[in-house]
Amino acid sequence: MSPTSTEWSRDSWKSKPVAQDVGYPDQKQLSKVLSKLETLPPLVTPSEVERLRYQLSLVQRNEAFLLHAGDCAESFDACTGENISSKIGLILSFSLILIWGARLPVVRIGRIAGQYAKPRSSSYEKLPDGREVLSFRGDNVNGLDPNDRTPDPERLLSAYFHSTTTLNYLRSLLTSGFASLHHPRDWSLSHVRSPSLRREFETLVDGLSDALDFSRTIGADAGSHSYERGGGRGTLGEVDFYTSHEGLMLGYESALTRELPTGSSALGSSGPINAHYNTGAHFLWIGDRIRNPIGIKVGPSMQDDELVRVLDVLNPDKEAGRITLITRYGASKIDAHLPGHIRAVQQSGHPVAWICDPMHGNTETSSSGLKTRHFNNIISELTSSLRIHTACDSRLGGVSLEFTGELNDEGFSVTECLGGSMELSEEQLGLRYQSFCDPRLNFEQSLDIAFLMSNHFKKERRSQVTPGGGVGDALYQEFKHPQSALGVGKS
Repeated sequence: MSPTSTEWSRDSWKSKPVAQDVGYPDQKQLSKVLSKLETLPPLVTPSEVERLRYQLSLVQRNEAFLLHAGDCAESFDACTGENISSKIGLILSFSLILIWGARLPVVRIGRIAGQYAKPRSSSYEKLPDGREVLSFRGDNVNGLDPNDRTPDPERLLSAYFHSTTTLNYLRSLLTSGFASLHHPRDWSLSHVRSPSLRREFETLVDGLSDALDFSRTIGADAGSHSYERGGGRGTLGEVDFYTSHEGLMLGYESALTRELPTGSSALGSSGPINAHYNTGAHFLWIGDRIRNPIGIKVGPSMQDDELVRVLDVLNPDKEAGRITLITRYGASKIDAHLPGHIRAVQQSGHPVAWICDPMHGNTETSSSGLKTRHFNNIISELTSSLRIHTACDSRLGGVSLEFTGELNDEGFSVTECLGGSMELSEEQLGLRYQSFCDPRLNFEQSLDIAFLMSNHFKKERRSQVTPGGGVGDALYQEFKHPQSALGVGKS
């Protein structure tokens, strides 16, 4: 049953069970911290949220593609200018490659400026010395050090200020020319060691430079695309970039939820009205009575009718741009579940954007005990998703990836996922394994996926991939062996 507006408040969640609740020993200090958070300025604005809702409605209509990417979980220590620049550079590079192949605008949502909490299947973990301690829940809850596992409310304030610092630097990057299409080589490509990836990117940049020179000659770069709705942004100098995180810390999210005017750009609105916004991020994995667009994780345990009931509760008016479904089954399970989910949503009439997360269902443990993911399994789930959507008269609207552009002190990419054009082996995992949470694709592996997806969309656009066919075995074989598809070993 969907609650009425008079029944709902930003604290309504307190009367319901909380699956990932944190037990704070000092409740008085927690109340003090949450009261302080309620007075702090918003991180994002209603106009930005409304612009994202509009752009996600384009994704739902197959007029744009969504790239949702970043770290599994951020850390306070990684909040540096170099790391933020590397992350944004990788997302910009990935999106440029997709745009070049698909000829569609890309909506960029980063797992950044707030992704500090992580759910845990168990509240406790057993250490090698036999001690049992509270599980690490992320930097906004407790410390990675086993001796620092007591939940500390002050970490919520630290999360707010680290998010603010990250967002401030992110905005300055995007408004100072860092995202300019005239300078794509500045996006941290200097450390990519794969000759094939360098060659592919240089070819793309050369083609882009020619196109921009032509546009400049005829004066076509002075205007802005209708896609950039809600503000006078030029498509060549600046891009829209949105933040997201998983809304696990409900007290924190409640404190940052404000009733604010929507502005005249609100979808379906004839003028300004008041609505509740979570001002801590543009996009959340949570929600009911907030206007922020929200993502719903859909996995093998989700029944078809259950999914429809969730949509009925979260989007009873079937508003465009509201719901993004992030599917995450695992390569071996997607065929058994995705077709039924697609049919159920189609029959319900709910407008959604379908996003494939090929990461979380494909996590495994290496022989050395490190969590990892194999590139082939990631690609298998992604290509299966493309195939199934086509067969069901649907369309994949985006991809959600955990990747990083971070480098170690010697300038090398992380080694956390197996395979890719660099053919990372299990013996190499320990060389530069830096994640304290889930394994991430490194820079080269991320660009492998970007180019392979771009090439697929280019073939589709040129009718070399026919509707309902050609999105299966042949494409998977190309994706499965990126070193061949990208020309590794060719002169």
